[in-house]
Amino acid sequence: MHTLKSLTKTLILFSLLTAIYSCASERYLRTVRPAPEELAGTYTVFLYGARHMDDVENVAILDKEGDPYSIEIYAPEYDYTVKDGMPAKEALEEAQAHVRYHRDFRGSRLSKIIDKTGNTIGFELRPLYHAHRFGQSDVLYVDYMMKDNKVITTIRVKDYIPERDREMLRGSD
Repeated sequence: MHTLKSLTKTLILFSLLTAIYSCASERYLRTVRPAPEELAGTYTVFLYGARHMDDVENVAILDKEGDPYSIEIYAPEYDYTVKDGMPAKEALEEAQAHVRYHRDFRGSRLSKIIDKTGNTIGFELRPLYHAHRFGQSDVLYVDYMMKDNKVITTIRVKDYIPERDREMLRGSD
């Protein structure tokens, strides 16, 4: 009797998890290191952050034009600017100037955003900061979720940075 109840509970839980998983139409995308020659073509550039003097949430997203995908930033429009029709070299220069905004900038990391089959959707340029100031050099969590042909991008300070430091990074009092 006890075994039958356990088996029933397990089957119900399995069915529930399967139903939830099958209803999830969003898909998270990966980023990988690109080869230098991969950054070619024309891009729409999203410059997120640089809202105040001590803002570390500065990221540049380069959306490859002419592909079936579009990138959107999940944030109010005043948190970012958009520049379209930029050639690759000019787009990268603009992105590099943007992520250098903070005084503790140490360097940057370029990543390629890819779809499930490995096709390039765009590029991300994120700042790296002096680790002695924030405890680590990469303080941002950037998430790419695919829904239909739309890539929804969420940007925030990493959760495991202590709350006191997260408030400092956001410029709160």
